[in-house]
Amino acid sequence: MLKLLLGNEAVAQGAWEAGVHVVSSYPGTPSTEITETLAKMSGVYCEWSPNEKVSAEVAIGAAIGGGRAMCCMKHVGLNVAADPLFTSSYAGVNGGLVFAVADDPGLFSSQNDQDSRFYALSAHVPMLEPSDSAECLEYAKKAFELSEKYDTPVILRLTTRVSHSRSPVEAGERTPVPKKPYKKDIQKYVMMPGMAKKRQAVVKERDRILTETANEWTRLENPGRKLGIITSGICYQYVKEVFPEASVLKLGMIYPLPEKAIRDFAATVEELLVVEELEPYIENFVRQLGITGVEGKKYFTPLGELGTEKIRQAYYGTVTPAAKTGEESGLSPDDAPMRPPTLCPGCPHRGVFYTLSQLKLRVTGDIGCYTLGAAAPYKAMDACICMGASIGMSHGMEKAEAAARAEAAAAEGAGAGTSDGEDNVPGTVAVIGDSTFMHSGITGLVNIVYNKGASTVIILDNSITGMTGHQQNPTTGKTIRMEDTYPVDLTLLCKSVGVNRVRVEDPFDLKKFRKAVQEEIAAPEPSVIIAQRPCALLKGVKYGAPVFIDTEKCRKCGACMRVGCPAIIKGESGMRIDRSLCAGCEFCSQMCAFGAIRKEAE
Repeated sequence: MLKLLLGNEAVAQGAWEAGVHVVSSYPGTPSTEITETLAKMSGVYCEWSPNEKVSAEVAIGAAIGGGRAMCCMKHVGLNVAADPLFTSSYAGVNGGLVFAVADDPGLFSSQNDQDSRFYALSAHVPMLEPSDSAECLEYAKKAFELSEKYDTPVILRLTTRVSHSRSPVEAGERTPVPKKPYKKDIQKYVMMPGMAKKRQAVVKERDRILTETANEWTRLENPGRKLGIITSGICYQYVKEVFPEASVLKLGMIYPLPEKAIRDFAATVEELLVVEELEPYIENFVRQLGITGVEGKKYFTPLGELGTEKIRQAYYGTVTPAAKTGEESGLSPDDAPMRPPTLCPGCPHRGVFYTLSQLKLRVTGDIGCYTLGAAAPYKAMDACICMGASIGMSHGMEKAEAAARAEAAAAEGAGAGTSDGEDNVPGTVAVIGDSTFMHSGITGLVNIVYNKGASTVIILDNSITGMTGHQQNPTTGKTIRMEDTYPVDLTLLCKSVGVNRVRVEDPFDLKKFRKAVQEEIAAPEPSVIIAQRPCALLKGVKYGAPVFIDTEKCRKCGACMRVGCPAIIKGESGMRIDRSLCAGCEFCSQMCAFGAIRKEAE
């Protein structure tokens, strides 16, 4: 049956047709739809795990037990899963094991522009890279076969453009694959040093064999031309459009790379280009083969996504008429209105960041919708590094200040004078979402208690994993298939690790929330504030009619603008509220000292 599928949906279809038994993932754009799609299919066990490391371990266990298993994540999630991935390369598999990893060139929804191809190289795990939805399906199916044939996990590398583009796919039926019998094998699956040394030799031999196999994953198009291009993934699509007359060597397996195919191809062309996004991974390999005259990053930027116009401009120095800007087209990039990301109308995080900005606190942030607390008008975030880092960073700042104070006191006691450090260090808080706290924040909180810290942590509990599109997590009481399960009680969890000061507050009650923050940052021991209010976009959240601004009472003071709600608009005649955007939460009414903001009649 012919279907028009996203690349992610096609991966799911391919895994389902391949008879996958267990799928364990953590949501992360641009990979999320793979697992969400599989959860709607029969015959597959699917779960959202607390983080990528756990999801990888679940998949590895399923594969060793004899089932076909898949683990899906975005590129930074692979950092979290790297520990089990590297060792599973040594241990091998029983049933097929596939890691679907989606890179995000251009940082559309990510904190770095990581190139996951180097993980395959470093972990010695074969990696496949499809270029459209049809190949997503085909490669997903073949990845399981490859995994079982060569006793190895396999990485299926996607990028945002492939994951989120639609193209036709010939969908088939599921082929049931019996679970392989499990046989205890300590030498193979228990990676103590003695066993690991023996398995390392197995991995090196596997690499040698797969290097030959990689030649079978190439496709030569338009042979015999002067210009030859080596490419893979989405860049293959760009190359076909920009260089229709060139010879093209399309790579399907990008670790190991096909030495023979590349050498043979290079020998047939006069000019050799490598077109790839991000790092010169393929280009460097070609140079290592001793092939001279190859170029790639000389023309094509290592920053972010490529595209047909970028490639054409870089190589030919021209752009198509449709892409021209400025006087030639009558348009300027400055003509396009700016649309910075912002918290949604009714977002419960708005109350938290308004309060923190008013108190002028130092805030260590985390990964989620609430990262937008760093944006205007709040500007209430000082650092954001990765999932779960906010709590550890806050503790580190606290300990650095304590060490500096102790050293200064000692120096003063010795007659050396006082320190030139900060005299008035602001209070510091860590903010982290409920899903992110479950992902990798708990250990940071344990660390604060264990090492006698006194940091204040604000858990932004909006009852869902919001940033990636409303996935369930261990605090919601629902599984990926909306089955009832035991919800983690954040209050009991925090108290169980030794935090005595734990309180639940409504971030929309500004006076009470402000008081809570002030009390907790003044406390000489660790504390947790659970800012609890559901995401405004959840189906069950109904605030009722929108609010409006009574122009007769409005003094045009602009206080309502400080909440940063996109529904509040400042015009020539004063402030107004766009009722098509307003969620009706009434948070902004607390800003108005004149009572000008009130509910419309229901």
